[in-house]
Amino acid sequence: MTDHRTLRGPASAKAPASTGAVRISGLSKRYAMAGKAMTVLDDINLSIRPGEFVSIVGPSGCGKSTLLRLIVGLDTDYDGEIRLDDTRVAGTGLERGLVFQDHRLFPWMTVAKNVEVALLNQKLPRDRREKVIAEHLALVGLSDFGDAYPHQLSGGMAQRAAIARALTNEPKVLALDEPLGALDALTRVKVQAELQRIWMEAGTTMIMVTHDVDEALFLGDRVVVMSPRPGRIARIVDVDLPHPRDRASPLLHRLKDEILAELTREPRGDDGTLVAFPGRPRG
Repeated sequence: MTDHRTLRGPASAKAPASTGAVRISGLSKRYAMAGKAMTVLDDINLSIRPGEFVSIVGPSGCGKSTLLRLIVGLDTDYDGEIRLDDTRVAGTGLERGLVFQDHRLFPWMTVAKNVEVALLNQKLPRDRREKVIAEHLALVGLSDFGDAYPHQLSGGMAQRAAIARALTNEPKVLALDEPLGALDALTRVKVQAELQRIWMEAGTTMIMVTHDVDEALFLGDRVVVMSPRPGRIARIVDVDLPHPRDRASPLLHRLKDEILAELTREPRGDDGTLVAFPGRPRG
């Protein structure tokens, strides 16, 4: 098993949830390209506590989004094992939700109807269905926008509506694939704070892929730093700060410097030589 270096001690300020534990053991993923097997993920071992917020960062192409797809069951062709609360993941299920970079709301439906889509497979009475929708719109701060259409929302509001839809089934785990990547810088900072509040209120285990190290540290109890080609866990950083967090914290700034140093370090093989990427000589 890979040796994961940890920078800080454990740091969740929330009371532990009872469900939503994820355990990934010996996970490897390969794709066939030009008749050859290309390893995308190699020997991923990670345990996520119930109710924990885990951020994943790494260079483009290191397999971050692939890992999320495996966790939510969109892809089941891999070696190793993924378990949710001791049950092996073997396909998609309502106990795991996914939010994409684009909100993917249906433009012809109101916000409330978009949220209701998540309940189609549940036979709930109309009054209960309406209550669930109202509760989740309130959770994301959109109680006054249930009758609005997606084109009438800001980017941040639309993404919060997508989060509400994903949480409507009360999943044990919510995976977020660059959920704020399409937002402008100011909106992104505001929605980060909203996402932190939503997570603290919902208590759902959240696993977020992001390229923004500041965002990863602001939201995550831990930050998983991945190395490229094939994707491996290079380091796990525990963020020893309670939520909600102060962005000006010296600890966040120090950890950011350490993570960026990890991400920009020249990759080397087991023999110590630089790994040659296409277009760059080995040496």
